[in-house]
Amino acid sequence: MTNLEKYKQVFMMVFQVGEETLDEDFAFAKVEMWDSLAHMTLITKLEETFGLMFDTEDILNYGSYLNGKKILEKYGVDFSV
Repeated sequence: MTNLEKYKQVFMMVFQVGEETLDEDFAFAKVEMWDSLAHMTLITKLEETFGLMFDTEDILNYGSYLNGKKILEKYGVDFSV
């Protein structure tokens, strides 16, 4: 399973959505289910999946599907393969 597939799986599991909804519009302000509890569940699952620990600033700025990929790339997660 690629890193992108793992990433999508976490979002689909946490938010109970299909892959087709994961796009540039999938963001905290636009997704009703994305509350503080879902946010922390997402962060925890991503940390477990990719074996890392986010800085507090990155947790606070993790507000969208697309921005999240950029944040993970800072931690060495490669989405190109």
